[in-house]
Amino acid sequence: MISIDNLTVSFGGWTLFDGISFLVNPKERIGLVGKNGAGKTTILKLIAGLQQPTSGAVTKNADCTIGYLPQQMQVADTTTLIAETAKAFEEVLALEAEIERLTAEIALRTDYESEEYEKLLHRLNDANDRYHILGGDTRDADIEKTLLGLGFRRDEFEKPTREFSGGWRMRIELAKLLLRRPSIFLLDEPTNHLDIESIQWLEEYLKNYNGAVLLISHDRAFLDNVTTRTIELSLGKIYDYKVPYSQFVTLRAERRAQQLAAYQNQQRLIEKSEEFIEKFRYKPTKSNQVQSRIKQLDKLERIEVEEEDLATLNIKFPPAPRSGQIVADVKGVGKAFGSHRVFSGAEFTIHKGDKIALVGRNGEGKTTFARMLIGELEQSEGEIKIGANVSIGYYAQNQDDLMNGDFTVYDTLDRVAVGDIRTRLRDILGAFLFRGEDVDKKVKVLSGGERSRLAMARMMLEPHNLLVLDEPTNHMDMRSKDILKTALQKFDGTVVVVSHDREFLDGIVDKVYEFRDGGVREYLGGIYYFLEKRKVENLHEIERKAPVATAKEASQEPSSGKLSYEQKKEQEKLLRKLRKNVEQIEAQLAEVEQKIAEYDARFAVATEYNADDYKAYDELKSRYDHLMHEWEKASYEVEITEQQ
Repeated sequence: MISIDNLTVSFGGWTLFDGISFLVNPKERIGLVGKNGAGKTTILKLIAGLQQPTSGAVTKNADCTIGYLPQQMQVADTTTLIAETAKAFEEVLALEAEIERLTAEIALRTDYESEEYEKLLHRLNDANDRYHILGGDTRDADIEKTLLGLGFRRDEFEKPTREFSGGWRMRIELAKLLLRRPSIFLLDEPTNHLDIESIQWLEEYLKNYNGAVLLISHDRAFLDNVTTRTIELSLGKIYDYKVPYSQFVTLRAERRAQQLAAYQNQQRLIEKSEEFIEKFRYKPTKSNQVQSRIKQLDKLERIEVEEEDLATLNIKFPPAPRSGQIVADVKGVGKAFGSHRVFSGAEFTIHKGDKIALVGRNGEGKTTFARMLIGELEQSEGEIKIGANVSIGYYAQNQDDLMNGDFTVYDTLDRVAVGDIRTRLRDILGAFLFRGEDVDKKVKVLSGGERSRLAMARMMLEPHNLLVLDEPTNHMDMRSKDILKTALQKFDGTVVVVSHDREFLDGIVDKVYEFRDGGVREYLGGIYYFLEKRKVENLHEIERKAPVATAKEASQEPSSGKLSYEQKKEQEKLLRKLRKNVEQIEAQLAEVEQKIAEYDARFAVATEYNADDYKAYDELKSRYDHLMHEWEKASYEVEITEQQ
């Protein structure tokens, strides 16, 4: 279906890919893996036709259609959720018009034996076939099923797209992509911004999809559940494994061991040859042998082995200081923003040594509760009592709020380090992949992943007995997630973690608190026990589905959070300010996107490597990540304020 033939991508003197080739066959499920910077996203862009190779070609069948979901994407702000999603069926609407026109023309003709009449019948038949393939008959039902599967509620279908936060806007684009039913999906981190239920729904959708799937993901469980083939990018080459990710890890370790042995043998051969050449270079009797060895070395194809960073393997949290047996006592706790109630009736006790996952749909209150637990937010009702001698370490999604953007990476740790640990700061930063000039970078130019690693490094400097972690694996690669998981498993304190990554949570947590439908429910067991129980309960819910209140009934319910005239005026003033902030950030994003596009175009035709250009390009991408983070925060503030 798609053939990648001898593909090379070079930027001046630096080669990203060197003559790689592989085929994507119909209905294949392929995971694309490799270190950050190995070129995974570039592969998707090349197949999508958004970037051109230096040499080689990407060839597709004539009837092959591509659906590409990048990590960042702009969503229209001038329409509603349902109307924006329906744009996925533009081809269906065009086919409807064509079928109607052809049917009318055929009805008027009487030259039944002519070649033109036969051509019209063929065109009508082809149009009808394509219409059915694209789901024209069931498009309204498909739109509803897809939006509900991705976590939208029916009462949000007419909501303007501009009122959704960044994560939900990405779901709109994913919904449109799924509904277009292309021959192949190219998905770059599709599980970002999805909760566990939506990820499971997407898994089932992709497993049963009639086309091919090529995806990049740092979610191991998602890769295992969807893919049956793994292509690794390493040192400009590809390694093709006909197995899912977990089996690939085992086979890769075996291949790497063989590679390493071959590399070490070759290094010994090179070393001995160079010793011989140096020793006998100026002896006439050995000149033929010396020249032979020199030619042998020149012709030798050098084995390369990708360097594996082992520095982070021994990273661990400091021992937890002693605390009381009860870490937190939660009694009848709830939270509301004005008239919008997030959840209520939370009733449970967190004991010393508990490792708890907070799960649920986005917007159900997981992060809100985490912030209440650390005292950053006040509960609207109930009481949270923190136990004796509890020291809290908090890792948040909004790293910019917790770290000064004008400090360097080194300064960020230096300002919180106390005692002998100060002498080991560079070692600690090195363990979190900050080396050389990286330690002198300012926080404000770091990417999302770099900020995450820095925040985690900072947390590890101080001993805590309660760790509250909000989406700690966002932007982390597989290796970083494994290191963090191991450190948390060995940690002897209490852990409360918000995450949608099942593989990460498995083996860490022994309790799950689900935030759902305005309440909180406790499950005593690991994450897969919880998922199994929820699956069973969902089946019962289908059998005894409670009637949904009508809009009229809902409007008649008393509201205890109505605002006074003065409060409304203040709220409107605040909303104007918040919306203006969102608009300013969007303008900056557009400007940065334009500059990045200019660099992309320049690099595509570059014949020389310019270090300054690449440095400026990296800074622009870091700036883009930072602005996207700011935009999501600002959009969320608007959303919460509007609901009051």
